[in-house]
Amino acid sequence: MAARVALIHDFLLDLRGAERVFAAICDVWPEADVFTAVYDEAGTEGRFAGRNVHTSFLQRLHLTAGTFRPLLPLYPHAVESFDLRGYDTVISSSSAWAHGVLVDPGAVHVSYCHNPFRYAWSEREATLRARSPLVRPALRVLLSRWRQWDWIAAQRVDRYVANSRMTAERVRRYLGRDSTVVHPPVEIDRFSPHAVGEHYVVLAELMAHKRLDIAIEAFSRLGLPLVVIGDGPDGRRLRRLAGRTVTFTGRLSDAGVAALLASARALVVTAVEEFGIAAVEALAAGRPVIALGEGGVRESVEPGVTGAFYERNDPAALAETVLAFDALAVDPAACRGAAEHFSVPRFQHRLAAIVADAVSGERPPRPGERPVLAAGLLHGGRRTDWKASRTAATKDLGRN
Repeated sequence: MAARVALIHDFLLDLRGAERVFAAICDVWPEADVFTAVYDEAGTEGRFAGRNVHTSFLQRLHLTAGTFRPLLPLYPHAVESFDLRGYDTVISSSSAWAHGVLVDPGAVHVSYCHNPFRYAWSEREATLRARSPLVRPALRVLLSRWRQWDWIAAQRVDRYVANSRMTAERVRRYLGRDSTVVHPPVEIDRFSPHAVGEHYVVLAELMAHKRLDIAIEAFSRLGLPLVVIGDGPDGRRLRRLAGRTVTFTGRLSDAGVAALLASARALVVTAVEEFGIAAVEALAAGRPVIALGEGGVRESVEPGVTGAFYERNDPAALAETVLAFDALAVDPAACRGAAEHFSVPRFQHRLAAIVADAVSGERPPRPGERPVLAAGLLHGGRRTDWKASRTAATKDLGRN
């Protein structure tokens, strides 16, 4: 009998970088069932139409990309509710909770990690500072419990795959697990070089941690045209900061994004990205990248050849780099050649090989049978077999 494969993703409500990665994973296993906490076929532009998609109890709330965040404490419980009995191989695509699924004792679970849940780990203190002092104590407790759940869930995964060296280091530091780096796929055939205009581009979700205010302030001071592509909860604040040379497009079609990237002087990246798919998309369009010199962008952009880095994340440093960097002197062919290293087939081949190796190898026993549920803890908890693991996790987490 053929092995049964289950593919898990945090949520499928729109089509951003992580969802495009998951779509590439789905194409490797076309007969596999898909599990996700909540699903919106229209929001994901039909990329998963025709798949056998299983959702959690949260689906009944008809959540969208703009309304799902207030229920974050419930998502660990939602992903643990999936019935994965009978599946031999489970592949999760996780930036928060998908890696926490409960699998059959004999199954193999490989998790592709976009980033450990940022609000509980790398962005924890920034998240607390951004909230009212009245809600911080409760939020601090919630994030501590999420850390416990996350660490324990991570011990059940058989093989971790990280999207960059930065993510691999975070998986090791926060979750205590080693991982193999496989850079995410980029649909490079969507892009081709065109005549270059006057504008620069930002392509990102409008979130506070993306630090788009740095780019907006820098280009407002310079009086140079900046086009901001994307939407998100920080959009209203960012529009208030913008000068007359900064324009916002909202979300665009793939063709619209490709056209603006190909005609831009350069893509501007202000966040510390775990990898940075947008940077590779710009390279595929033949355009260089001006970025903060930290994180995954160092794995795709070569300073002086396909872009430039600035070292201090403030508007003055970015503005200085923009003025000093001759974007028009960059060879589009060099940019395109750099992007070729991140093609979809290359990613699919490497991930399939890792999964095959995990399935054929000997799997060590997992600790315990049930995890500590974050949602359950919030509602008084439930009996588990994880007392020893939870104690060890709590001691370890207290040092972070």
